[in-house]
Amino acid sequence: MRRYLYFTVFFSGMTSMAAEFGASRLLGNIFGTSNPVWAVIIGLILVYLTAGYFLGGRWADRSPHPKTMYAILAWGAFTLGIVPYVANPVLRLAANAFDNLQIGILAGAFAGVLVLFTVPVTLFGMISPFAIRLSMKDTDKAGNVSGTIYGISTIGSFIGTFLPTLLLIPTIGTTWTFLVFSLTLLVVALVGLGLSAGRRGVYLYLMMVIALVFLALFGGSGGIKRSSGQIYETESAYNYIQVLELNGTRYLRLNDGQGIHSEYNPQRLEYGGPWQQFLVGPFFYANRRPENIRRIAIIGLAAGTTARQAAAVFPNVVIDGFEIDPKIVDVGRKYFDMNMPNLNVIIQDGRWGLMSTLEKYDLICVDAYRPPYIPPHLTTQEFFQIAADHLKPDGSLVINVGRSPGDRRLINGLATTLGTIFSSIYVMDIPDTFNSMIYATLQPTDLVNFQANLSDLIARQGVNTILTDSMTLMLENIQPAPENTVVFTDDRSPIEWITNTMILNFFLQGEMETMR
Repeated sequence: MRRYLYFTVFFSGMTSMAAEFGASRLLGNIFGTSNPVWAVIIGLILVYLTAGYFLGGRWADRSPHPKTMYAILAWGAFTLGIVPYVANPVLRLAANAFDNLQIGILAGAFAGVLVLFTVPVTLFGMISPFAIRLSMKDTDKAGNVSGTIYGISTIGSFIGTFLPTLLLIPTIGTTWTFLVFSLTLLVVALVGLGLSAGRRGVYLYLMMVIALVFLALFGGSGGIKRSSGQIYETESAYNYIQVLELNGTRYLRLNDGQGIHSEYNPQRLEYGGPWQQFLVGPFFYANRRPENIRRIAIIGLAAGTTARQAAAVFPNVVIDGFEIDPKIVDVGRKYFDMNMPNLNVIIQDGRWGLMSTLEKYDLICVDAYRPPYIPPHLTTQEFFQIAADHLKPDGSLVINVGRSPGDRRLINGLATTLGTIFSSIYVMDIPDTFNSMIYATLQPTDLVNFQANLSDLIARQGVNTILTDSMTLMLENIQPAPENTVVFTDDRSPIEWITNTMILNFFLQGEMETMR
């Protein structure tokens, strides 16, 4: 029986950790996966486990029987399996509330879903102290027994960390991932009940298996969002991915959905927003023509809006697009016509991919920032040095960065950091959005060159108006020189602190961003 106890704590530990990652994805589809969301999830899961440790220890002393422990485990497994189905109505309400930033409903939904994890996680926390009590035949070996059980449980937790995020959620989705772990642990509990209480002890709990199988067959796919115009949704190891189609235009939304990451309409290429503003980066240098731009890199390719516009504006360009999420690439190809022959898609982290390439670029576009989802390793002096090393001598780097009303700390910090490597820095605010573009040139440049290039391009035949319109918009919305503040480095980049306070203030003010 002791060996089966060890087997049990392994699966209990694995499922406990899987529940934590399942909770993060279930909530992340609506509320995002920012650090505050993760902190609340982890903190409450630890509280639930702590309660389980205390309750389990006391209960084990009062009823030191395997039958009791396996009954507790069965209820924990069953209640975990029904979590996504009970949570779905609340989450759908939250999805609508998030689209409209109805803060009261949003906060209530967030709290409500987390409460659903109270019962299963607390019950899982009771298993290890119960297993220690049942295994304790000789107090002289108490340390060895408890160490073995916690060690086996931790190994299970280790596997439960990677199995849902890397395999199950991307392939079968969040709801089915809950069901897989729930049913597996329920079977473990039923076998334990059979060994300790005989067949009669199992019959009642078989109803739990039947109920979960019924939910699996008839409970629906567990899709969370049913936004107006939704034509596709999926989950990957990195993101919740949603495609909307409204009035003939398709939009890519990720995670919480507060922002559009790509846009596509087969009848037009000019959408406003940040994508086409990347294209003006090379024109701070004198006598620059579209045909001079031979190679560009896009870090954060998404579904290829900037790449498609660049292919139309620069007749001789080759585009290297770095995108870490292969499912976003699949979505881009299927729903956004991201099939340009001059686009090389590189499925890789942007920093690692840029560092590994031997290419030199006329223009590097960084479109991987979206507060609060800003990878710190793409904001530092070391990263910008890598970018500078992969630019041609007259190359430019352009960054799309979000801001909130009246808070330019992120822009100032990035501009200050860029200024330690690049010679000239410019910032423009895109009208009617919370997006700003930061332009950095390796060589000293000035706006006189930019204005001369714009005048020349307007006078020339055959120049795509996306370029001239974007250059005009840049000049109309250029901002004063950013304030010098902190330099972000790999050792110290307080991105999370800045973005978290930005987002908190944003929600408290109840502002909404336009759909761009």
